Amino acid sequence: MGSQVPLEPRGRDSGPLFSGVAPEIIEDTLIHLATENEQYLSELPEHAGYFKDTRIVEFIFLLSEKWRLDQSTRYQAVELLERFMIKQVEQMCKDRGNAKGRDQGQRSSWSSVRDQITNTFVLRLVSCVQLASKLSLHYSRVTSDTALKFLQSLKYSYTKQELLESELAVLNTLHFHINVSTPLAYVELLLEVLGYNGCLLPAKPLHQLCVQLLDFCYLTRETIYDTLLKIAIENSTPSKLQITKFLTVKEDFMLLAVGVISTGCGAFKLHHWHFSRKYPGVLLCCGEAHSWQHHTQAAPWELWNQISRGQNSASEIEPPCPSSHCLSSRNCHAADNCDTAQAPSTAQGYLNSGTAHHVN
Repeated sequence: MGSQVPLEPRGRDSGPLFSGVAPEIIEDTLIHLATENEQYLSELPEHAGYFKDTRIVEFIFLLSEKWRLDQSTRYQAVELLERFMIKQVEQMCKDRGNAKGRDQGQRSSWSSVRDQITNTFVLRLVSCVQLASKLSLHYSRVTSDTALKFLQSLKYSYTKQELLESELAVLNTLHFHINVSTPLAYVELLLEVLGYNGCLLPAKPLHQLCVQLLDFCYLTRETIYDTLLKIAIENSTPSKLQITKFLTVKEDFMLLAVGVISTGCGAFKLHHWHFSRKYPGVLLCCGEAHSWQHHTQAAPWELWNQISRGQNSASEIEPPCPSSHCLSSRNCHAADNCDTAQAPSTAQGYLNSGTAHHVN
């Protein structure tokens, strides 16, 4: 008998397979994603990006790591939460009407609605991660018991019925349109295009590096795009109009994918980086295969922690909540009130140290 082919552990993502797709399918998929991206940008809500605050994204990423979800799930969860919260805020604004001429009772009513959204934010976040896990073709689906156990560890006392109602609230608000494309889908498709066109760089290591770069872009989103805007306009103090017009650049998934891949290819070409066989997840420069002190760890939150080193941090941090300006009634009317999201004062994990799962 021949030797058995080793199987990947059940529930773990072995990563995409490249160079196995017909050119016609690649072309059709590329056209579909490009059309979808253009349509999304043409209908971009004024609050787009407000719920991709670093603290929220990092919480979702760490929670996905803790539950051992595949790579696409965490991006899907971020996009689901973003779109759900925007829809919910827009509906609130529509219900509240014009901010001018409100009496004290209306202001009090708005405050109570805002508090209700804030109080249920972590529940909605967990529901979005649950829904994203159900869209995956892998076995790592987040069950109600797993979600409830996690919420209870954060001192929330939700029931299974409330958890189910939360999932239904997300589904109904988004009209069950939850299978949206993420930047990772664009990255993987463009890598397939590169391979078909004769790119000599190894697909799998390049894909791993691009995923890490994409994680880093999500975690440092405001810093990256704020710097890019100031460079583009050659001014350190962009106007509100310039910030509003720049929103289409920040939300362009195709542009983000191209930037990530370009950076990844540049890293391979300029530094001749390669992955260590002895130390998984570690990038080594050419000629440094036996020099452990020169290694580069490939976990994005470790890079983010290096950036924020020296800032004050607490051993235990509360789960994230939506920024106050996202839920402010004055932001429900004109784009003139659009502000960029505030970066967090710390990059520590938002899960308890005993429950957070980090990639070594």
